[in-house]
Amino acid sequence: MSEVTALTTEPSKYNRLIAAAQEEAPAVTIVTHPCDETSLRGALEAAEMGLIAPVLVGPESKIRNVAAEHRLDLGGREIIDVPHSHAAAAKAVAMIREGKGELLMKGSLHTDELMREVAASATGLRTDRRISHVFIMDVPGHPETLFITDAAINIFPDLEAKRDIVQNAIDLWVTIGLGEPRVAILSAVETVTTKIPSTIEAAALCKMAERSQITGGLLDGPLAFDNAIDPEAARIKGITSPVAGQAQILVVPDLEAGNMLAKNLTFLSRADAAGIVLGARVPIVLTSRADSVRTRLASCAVAALYAARRRATQVKAI
Repeated sequence: MSEVTALTTEPSKYNRLIAAAQEEAPAVTIVTHPCDETSLRGALEAAEMGLIAPVLVGPESKIRNVAAEHRLDLGGREIIDVPHSHAAAAKAVAMIREGKGELLMKGSLHTDELMREVAASATGLRTDRRISHVFIMDVPGHPETLFITDAAINIFPDLEAKRDIVQNAIDLWVTIGLGEPRVAILSAVETVTTKIPSTIEAAALCKMAERSQITGGLLDGPLAFDNAIDPEAARIKGITSPVAGQAQILVVPDLEAGNMLAKNLTFLSRADAAGIVLGARVPIVLTSRADSVRTRLASCAVAALYAARRRATQVKAI
């Protein structure tokens, strides 16, 4: 049994998602500039687990040198040779536009460099939906997987952007087979006040859900973090709703709040934080050098599962 296979036998909320993704055909994944050990190993490990079928886009000599230095078996993987990271990002996005891949995966280039190509108006991968990021958190001691959004892409989203951020997260939760999600719109307090604008936006988002401008989930907000995830905290505050105390998706007011929340859970609670980007033509896997093997696998699994289920839905529609 390999080290990677052994990891998925250890207790983790991610195991169910990884197992579900393994039941689907591996998603053809365009891996952009995998020119360091972490990014190349991550793609190859996900391929070993049957989650993705990687196509490596970057300077071929660098990729092969990294593989040789760290004893990574490329196993005849297709390599698209381009001169540098910027060319890799442009080529990877072009390949997705041409229908040559179902997922896009970040390698060792900077996130901004890849996302600049993704967001380009004429040649990128934009849709009518706002692009946003979702953290899929496995928090020790908490009974359920938590989604946190958006803590990586949208800095200070307005109400319209938040509508898309919420809908992207709901669509992910539902599509990968987790049921109807309970969505908490977070703020510092659970009452609406003009002194805290995020409370007003939270209330507006809940009304948008009532009017079917947001669909597929149960929304409540504003909710403070404690009464969003802890039933006793919600009881003490006298909050009665299907969401309070048992939220599964946490929608943060802005990137600063979300980034601090996700990192607090990661470094103080030792949570794992997988994550993908939604709202583009295909899901995008943004891995980090700090990610554990399990986290990288979970990110690939969630993206691959989302792509496979979405593909199956499109086939049924035809």
